[in-house]
Amino acid sequence: MSKLGKLLKRIYCAVLPKSEDLEEVLSLNAKADLAKLFFFADKTREKFCGNGIVLRGIIEFSNFCQRDCFYCGLNKNNRKLQRYRISKLKLFNAVKYLVSCGIQTVVLQSGEDLALDAAWLGDLIKEIKSNFNIAVTLCVGERKARDYKIWRLAGADRYLLKIETSDEKLYSSMHPRMDFKNRLNCLRVLKELGYQVGSGNLIGLPGQTLKNIAQDIIFFKRNDFDMIGIGPFIAHKHSQFAGKENGDVGLVLKTIALTRIVTKNAHLPATTALGSLDRDYRLEGLKCGANVLMPNFTPQAYRKLYEIYPQKRCVNEPVGACNFCMDKMAKKIGRFIDYSKADSFKGRFLI
Repeated sequence: MSKLGKLLKRIYCAVLPKSEDLEEVLSLNAKADLAKLFFFADKTREKFCGNGIVLRGIIEFSNFCQRDCFYCGLNKNNRKLQRYRISKLKLFNAVKYLVSCGIQTVVLQSGEDLALDAAWLGDLIKEIKSNFNIAVTLCVGERKARDYKIWRLAGADRYLLKIETSDEKLYSSMHPRMDFKNRLNCLRVLKELGYQVGSGNLIGLPGQTLKNIAQDIIFFKRNDFDMIGIGPFIAHKHSQFAGKENGDVGLVLKTIALTRIVTKNAHLPATTALGSLDRDYRLEGLKCGANVLMPNFTPQAYRKLYEIYPQKRCVNEPVGACNFCMDKMAKKIGRFIDYSKADSFKGRFLI
């Protein structure tokens, strides 16, 4: 077995991998080495997740946000952005159309909107769950434990709360007036309430090191997340990080591959951001460990306004068009679209 093969095997078998081992792999650049890494990750994905590509339909229902995160176009200081909130009726109809396309998971996403009433969203979740046999994922940021409980009792199944970076100092440098420990506490509360919990990071953040990324992967493993979203940092001209260099796609792919090898059976998306660089790299993401795609079902009138980063993919296509595109993508690499709810592989949610 080659030196790289032994290193990957050691990482794969470790209860918790060593940071220096992960950093060594993240620093690889030779094409032959990357091919071995991606092949190993792809085989790990096949063993633990199968060959299905899971679809999660996303609806971005509000772009109001109280935060001023340095990397995000929704930051509250962006006066150039036209803000919106989708009405309950329009939101329900978007979910109805999503279901008609065969999707069995809806992701309801917004900025951290101060006007988002917990009872309002709870009522919507109840309405969705009483009309459709689908999974509901929420992605609305940090909230009080009582709000998370309201939504869980209403029927919400999953919650996505990305850490962006697990390094407290780096986190604090780009999240003014936010508390890293509160972020961790929210993730803990969500788990305790029985949500399937997702987190994730951005690759290429200003000041981020390979050690930071290695520690992120260890963080993902230690917390045994059900879903992990890994995407490139893409600079937005109306954010604090305007003009900064975008994240390197090669490093994103290496991070996805290593996260697959380390976490084994977490759901990993080939993110929309990965498809929004100089070209669409989602296929490469699927070939190095990812098993999820996220078609956009946000009503057309609002889609361009949810600009967390520029040149976001799939903002001009008709609603639902992504579905057909993703089927073609799956066939290109000998895989198939999984239209099931695709609950966590962790087992603790099985009845």
